Amino acid sequence: MNKMQQIARENERTDLPAFNVGDTLKIQYRIVDGNNSRLQAFQGSVIAIKNSGNSKTFTLRRVTAGQGVERTFPFNSPNLDSVSVERKGRVRRSKLYYLREKIGKSARIKEAN
Repeated sequence: MNKMQQIARENERTDLPAFNVGDTLKIQYRIVDGNNSRLQAFQGSVIAIKNSGNSKTFTLRRVTAGQGVERTFPFNSPNLDSVSVERKGRVRRSKLYYLREKIGKSARIKEAN
């Protein structure tokens, strides 16, 4: 194992719960405003998980006031305070980009058993 792999392995987070595409997550993300920092909640469905190792990211999507909002979070970010799985979803795709065109009931994800 070379030095870069060793540093990446030391900085990996192991405290996150296991989740997949289609799950609904509730994230507490630390926002830094100058000298102040606060936690901001974001709840949405996981529509993509990209990359691997230290550069692994996941994208959450939610619809607020009829407007779709997507945020991408790094798995290993120190600003990611807590992650909780609210609902397990059952999907047959690894990327759920088709949800961007869906609205209302057709945008629902079935719950896993």
